[in-house]
Amino acid sequence: MIRRFTAYYKPHRQLFFWDMFCAFLVAVADLFYPMITKNIINDYVPNQNVRLFVLWALALLAIYFVKAGLNYFIQYYGHVMGVRIQADMREDVFRRLQKLPFSYFDENKTGTIMSRIINDLMDISELAHHGPEDLFLSLVLLVGTFAILCTINVPLTIIVFAALPVVVFFAVKMRSRMNDAFHQTRVEIAEVNANLENSIAGIRVTKAYTCDEFESKKFKRFNESFKRARGHAYKVMGEFNSGMTLFTDLIYLVVLVAGGSFYFRGTIDVGEFTMYLLYINTFLNPVRRLISFFEQYQNGMTGFRRFEEIMAEHEEPESPNALEVEKLEGVIDFENVSFGYEADKGDGQVHNVINNLSLHIDKGRTVALVGPSGGGKTTLCHLIPRFYEVTGGRICIDGHDITQLSRSSLRKNIGIVQQDVFLFTGTIRENIAYGNLDATDEQIVEAAKKAKIHDHILSMPQGYDTYIGERGVKLSGGQKQRISIARVFLKNPSILILDEATSALDNATEMLIQSSLEELSKGRTSIVVAHRLSTIKNADEIIVLSDEGIVERGTHEELLQKGGVYKTLYQYQFRE
Repeated sequence: MIRRFTAYYKPHRQLFFWDMFCAFLVAVADLFYPMITKNIINDYVPNQNVRLFVLWALALLAIYFVKAGLNYFIQYYGHVMGVRIQADMREDVFRRLQKLPFSYFDENKTGTIMSRIINDLMDISELAHHGPEDLFLSLVLLVGTFAILCTINVPLTIIVFAALPVVVFFAVKMRSRMNDAFHQTRVEIAEVNANLENSIAGIRVTKAYTCDEFESKKFKRFNESFKRARGHAYKVMGEFNSGMTLFTDLIYLVVLVAGGSFYFRGTIDVGEFTMYLLYINTFLNPVRRLISFFEQYQNGMTGFRRFEEIMAEHEEPESPNALEVEKLEGVIDFENVSFGYEADKGDGQVHNVINNLSLHIDKGRTVALVGPSGGGKTTLCHLIPRFYEVTGGRICIDGHDITQLSRSSLRKNIGIVQQDVFLFTGTIRENIAYGNLDATDEQIVEAAKKAKIHDHILSMPQGYDTYIGERGVKLSGGQKQRISIARVFLKNPSILILDEATSALDNATEMLIQSSLEELSKGRTSIVVAHRLSTIKNADEIIVLSDEGIVERGTHEELLQKGGVYKTLYQYQFRE
């Protein structure tokens, strides 16, 4: 995992090396002060050598100004490097999310995914900057102080550095506990974010049903879980920090006692003793940096591990020799198709929704799918653009097995209008243009005219540049549906899927939009899922689906004459 993490430094290695070089110079500057101090105490002050005293004082002043500039570079450009690495990771994980199958999003909450992309990567950014820098500075200072302290008094230096293995052993023992604790806080904050995203998205339902108190209690429950997990993490971190601080204080005490005894024996003078004490402070600084590094490491690597979990998810499979088709005719064949969702029990068992279904749809025909809920109508529509993979049989378009077509070229030939229209935050123009990102303004206007919403758009204050709010909240249901229809007109696909496209609308709006849908269906192979049977009376063929497969098929008149399931459903809807 460390190797994969360090790979993100490669595009920024020049900035990284400059950062490390500046850190090295800062470490060297820190090693100068005690040496100069010893000379001032032992030589320049007792011998009243004012010239050298002033000279070295000015030298120290110059060193401090250079050190300030170096620290500015480290703080500024080091953080810039961390942010760039974070941005690279965020782009990678977003690209991976775009290629993951629908099943991944069925199983993972939106807020949890957002937490991994935002919160976790923030800590990775801090580790990317401070981690190598703190380790490098600590190494340089530890080696430098050890070498210089040995020139003063070897036995005293050995006594001091003998404590290092004990410190390292303690840090390693605490590392696994900190890792588990911080990982749990990631899980809990992701749950808080998921609940928050869900509650905000459903705020209108909450207010309509006066369930604000219930939502507050639910949020409090998740928040309390996070608070407990974070509290445990801080408890472990507190044990680690207090233990490390105790070790550093004991080292200071050992130096004071042992150094004093060596001074009493006359093996070191007052300047060397002072220099030794100053170097011990220099020695303890990298130890404190290591303490800080362990906390950053646990935060950052826990976040990186969660980032890696997404990156390890399998993308939608693509045939190595996938065909790129420009324009499909729209002849669809289902050949003994079966499909099922994996049961929630986690035992790997699959519950089949579709069993051995065979169906032929000619080019340019409109086929309606009706029947009771759970019969697999919507699932069947999701299988055509390969949102899910069939578990048995195959689906062919124009004689091509769809698994042998590239997903991109397959989906470019399929337009979908659903009951639950999703509009992106932005303008009307941007949402219509989603059907063809290269479309001109004239093509966008033409698509809006075909969807019969052009005149209404012009009546708005900013016309096509009107901001529609999050998910189109400023528009009515009919307006949103017409924009989604305009989007498909602009895409101009060979195959059209209308999945309950008007079921959420009132009768008057449905009648208006139905004419747009009929216009949209002309010359295309259309598959219509409908509960309102009045909307599919003119379909070329109506297929009645149940959990047992195809129960009936035929035109509207033929099915009424059969007196079967379709007639029962039709009579029930128009019983008045």
